[in-house]
Amino acid sequence: MTSSPANLAQRLGHGPDARLVIINCDDLGSSHAANLASLEAMERGIATSGTLMVPCPWAYEAVELFRGKDVGVHLTLTAEYPTYRWRALTGAASLHDEQGFLPRTVAEVVQRADPYEVRRECRAQIEQALAWGVDVTHLDSHMGTVQLDPRFFEIYAELASEFRLPLRMVGPSGDERLGFGARARAAALGLVFTDLLFAQWGRPTDEQMRSEFPKLSPGVSEFLLHPVQDGPELRGYDLTEAEIRVNDYACAMDPEIARLIAAERLTPISFRPLRELQRSGAPAAALANAGT
Repeated sequence: MTSSPANLAQRLGHGPDARLVIINCDDLGSSHAANLASLEAMERGIATSGTLMVPCPWAYEAVELFRGKDVGVHLTLTAEYPTYRWRALTGAASLHDEQGFLPRTVAEVVQRADPYEVRRECRAQIEQALAWGVDVTHLDSHMGTVQLDPRFFEIYAELASEFRLPLRMVGPSGDERLGFGARARAAALGLVFTDLLFAQWGRPTDEQMRSEFPKLSPGVSEFLLHPVQDGPELRGYDLTEAEIRVNDYACAMDPEIARLIAAERLTPISFRPLRELQRSGAPAAALANAGT
């Protein structure tokens, strides 16, 4: 009788029943208020990781504030707010809308973006973060743009392989819905990624955590936060979903959620151990992450 492959938690040095959680603050650099909320979430709250939106106006402040912390690159091809916008680093024509900014929606990116220019832009964002001195721990995707389309996913996975970085990955059920075998394609490149991703936009994150933490299976799961301090800055740019960000900030700092993590014996980690496992060249990486 053959034994089942080691799960990701085991390959990271934990026991077979260990349940590890990455709690990532998305959107570092999107605003001063987001930077301050995310910094507090990582220093005094439940967050373990963050990802930087390199093209955004407050990105370099985030670089300085988060030095020494575990931060990845939040690959950014959209600028979703109606009056607060940013441009691609490369200036590529197919990556901009009629106003000269990155498009507001994923659908616009899918419709207009040239994959060659997407690859150049995503590489430029990673290289800029590295040039600023960020010890990049992983890659993920703002609004899921480079995860959801097979043309862009290929670029996402190739860059993760080139820069030897783990990446945010949809879970097995999301992979099935997408229909192009993203998990298997990433595993074939030897990339390391979490077993599950919890990213239901609009559902209160504290509600999701209270529901899902007790049910987590052994392995590694990622949960997302978008914390922003409330005030005129946030209310000036996010005209429709500011409450989601304010509530995520409250969730990050909620002692009850911290107590639930402890009570459930979940082990908080960042993406750094995944990066080190991937860079070690552990031969089990592709098999154990392929999913079913």
